[in-house]
Amino acid sequence: MVEKTEASKPELAITREHEADLVAQAKQDPLVFGRLYELHVHRIYNYIYYRTGNHHDAEDLTARVFFKALEHIGRYHDRGAPFSAWLYRIAHNMVANWHRDNRWTDTLELDEAITHAVPDDDPHWLTERTEAQERLLRMIQKLPADRQQLLILKFVVQSSNVEIGEIMGRSEGAIKSLYHRTLLALRRESATDGGAG
Repeated sequence: MVEKTEASKPELAITREHEADLVAQAKQDPLVFGRLYELHVHRIYNYIYYRTGNHHDAEDLTARVFFKALEHIGRYHDRGAPFSAWLYRIAHNMVANWHRDNRWTDTLELDEAITHAVPDDDPHWLTERTEAQERLLRMIQKLPADRQQLLILKFVVQSSNVEIGEIMGRSEGAIKSLYHRTLLALRRESATDGGAG
């Protein structure tokens, strides 16, 4: 199982030039692709996990992302964005297909994420925290897919606005604007939801 806490291992940091060299080598030698896998697997897994809501599907889809990337690495062309942007596009498409195939599920199954995020030594705090998290997750799930993707990349994967723009194929300014509009939408939804309860 992939550990979510491994997402930002400092020893896996790499320059874009070195990564470009690895990609070029991986096109000739599939064994080199293993290093690219090690560099990106945790962030891709986290991204998929927070889009699907369960570890089993996240592990399966993460494996598929890297299998597809390995299979098509010969077609990859560096267009100025990091290699991870290409991986996130593959992951985004895999998750979209997963949601389409699992259309009967109205909400993401994030109960496990909520459970792991809360200590179980204070029942009152646990109840309040769980209710607040569930409310926030319901509001986020109502957002369009691009806004959900933005929030996951920003807060789960902890990507910068520039990186998010590269992944989503938008300018940094467009990402800032989308982020601002998303926060406003969540604030409005929270006020509406809070007033109804």
